[in-house]
Formats: sequence, structure tokens, C-alpha cells
Amino acid sequence: MSLSRLSVVDVDLCVGCQSCMFACTRRFGEGGLSKSAIHVKSAGGFERGFVVIVCRACEDPPCARVCPTDALRLRVGGGVVLRKEKCIGCGNCVNACVVGAIFWDDESNKPVICIHCGYCASFCPYGVIKLERQERW
Repeated sequence: MSLSRLSVVDVDLCVGCQSCMFACTRRFGEGGLSKSAIHVKSAGGFERGFVVIVCRACEDPPCARVCPTDALRLRVGGGVVLRKEKCIGCGNCVNACVVGAIFWDDESNKPVICIHCGYCASFCPYGVIKLERQERW
């Protein structure tokens, strides 16, 4: 069985252009950065580089364990998929994520979580991120 997972290949190549963030938001049919499931931020000044924050596809995701409505379904290959109709907007998942990779959509009052589609990777001009295929038995 082939599984996909988004990974940060070389963060030192990141120039902070945020093309990945714009692309992610665009998959929702919107502009801007508000619905991006990947975030790029400064590591403390331009000379220190950037940090790329994206879901690490935990095998046993703490975000799913703390969801009181079972709105986060385990994703094959790690991570979760949000069932928006079950989400009550409590924010427990945001607080439980150990890498800070669950973001919040104020408009819908629901989390924004990477689904490892790889759309963002195709817009990264420097090869910082990529969608990796992994074989599982």
C-alpha cells in the first residue's frame, strides 16, 4: 500500500516566500494566508532563516485523542482528517499538537489541518518541502 506524507526536506533552503502557504489556502478557493495548513515564520531575523511548520503525521496523534466529538478521523499513514460537521470548535486539538501544526480558521471557528495532499510542495521554488510516498505492508 502506498501512503503519502508531506515532509520538510531542507529548511535551510527556505527564503520565506510563503508560496507554499498561498498555495495551501488556494486549495480552498480563497486568497491570502488565513486557511493555510502550513506556516513559514522567521527563526529570529533574516540571518537566522525560517521555520516551516507542518503536520508531522503522528501515528498516534494527540490531537485526535483530545477531540470530544471524534471529529478528527485517523488518516491512513499518520495524522488526521477533520470531519467539519462533527467539530464544535473547542480548540483542544490546537493545544494538544506537540509541534504546533494545527492552525485556526476564525471564519469557520474550526481547525485547519494538513491533509498531506502535496499541493503546497508543487509551489515551493526551492524544494524545501516535498510529498513523499511510503510503502506499507
